[in-house]
Amino acid sequence: MAGKAKITLTGTNPKTLDSVCSQIKEISKRTGVNMSGPIPLPTKRLVVPVRKSPDGEGSETWDRWEMRVHKRLIYLDADERALRHLMKIKVPDGVNVEIMLRS
Repeated sequence: MAGKAKITLTGTNPKTLDSVCSQIKEISKRTGVNMSGPIPLPTKRLVVPVRKSPDGEGSETWDRWEMRVHKRLIYLDADERALRHLMKIKVPDGVNVEIMLRS
């Protein structure tokens, strides 16, 4: 199997993303597969302004809730043994892993 695997990791907690990245690094070292990354992509900020007062009375005061979405990108040579090991990674809640194979 020749080609590359593009692994995209997304999540709201950067520490859990980095722990998954370190697991992928260990797999690439054990199997001897070339790896480039993790490449940190720009963080998306999702901001939601909400009125504090539920009934509309009083002064206009606002809460601004924010969620940050962090992304990491990893390129890995597509080796069958390495990809089998990738499927066994313990992925914590809140982290999405997307693997795309390219020839």
